[in-house]
Amino acid sequence: KIPFDLDMLNKITQGGLTSKTLNVLMASPGAGKTLAMCHMAAAYMTAGHNVLYITLEMAEERISERIDANLMNVSMSDLNDLPKEMYNKKISDIRKKTSGKLIVKEYPTVQAGAGHFRHLVKELGMKRKFVPDVIFIDYINLCLSMVYRGANTNSYEKIKSIAEELRGLAVELVVPIITATQINRTGASSSDVSMENVAESFGLPATADLFLALIRTDELDELNEIMVKQLKNRYSDITKNRRFVLGIDRAKMRLFDCEEDAQEDLMQDD
Repeated sequence: KIPFDLDMLNKITQGGLTSKTLNVLMASPGAGKTLAMCHMAAAYMTAGHNVLYITLEMAEERISERIDANLMNVSMSDLNDLPKEMYNKKISDIRKKTSGKLIVKEYPTVQAGAGHFRHLVKELGMKRKFVPDVIFIDYINLCLSMVYRGANTNSYEKIKSIAEELRGLAVELVVPIITATQINRTGASSSDVSMENVAESFGLPATADLFLALIRTDELDELNEIMVKQLKNRYSDITKNRRFVLGIDRAKMRLFDCEEDAQEDLMQDD
């Protein structure tokens, strides 16, 4: 098990992610997919795990900045304006409390898939003695299928194939893989999404071990919260805590557990 630093996520997975699994976050654009993955990456590093973060959308420098903001507990807008002395102190503090290593690797959109990621892990092991404990892929819809490369391939077959290839890679490397996908147009305006709102391919949740929707609304934004809804969970009984909220600090790229009373209304609805 690789525990989260968030109690609710540990509760629904019975202690954290296990190796050989594919775990997916689904959300509309801007809801917090990359934020959530950057937070988890920072937390795993702090806990002593080696993290490989593969990005196919955002530049690797931007991902690194987001993880730095989380680790330093500094807003993104202030990160580049820190005085040198304060910056060096924060870096020193992070090194003292963080034993895990991070490597961020950028690939062009739809130009890399499971085969490229397999080669990357082997190369990092040989050249840098780096063996990942967990891999983030941001995000699955932008990966290349190693099986379906034709332009005429329908999205269901392509995304399902990518999901199967990535889950196979997780099994081969004995790590959990965490990735993300988009909510479709119908779900983007909904406050209670379902499997029907998966963009492009229902084959993705069919393959995933854990499939969570991140839901953002104006009301939740006012409370600095985001709703998490379990759509599929092979770790535990999905009927428990089907929906819950997490606190979110978008400026500092952080998630945090909410007080128990913040969950009460959602639990009553379930």
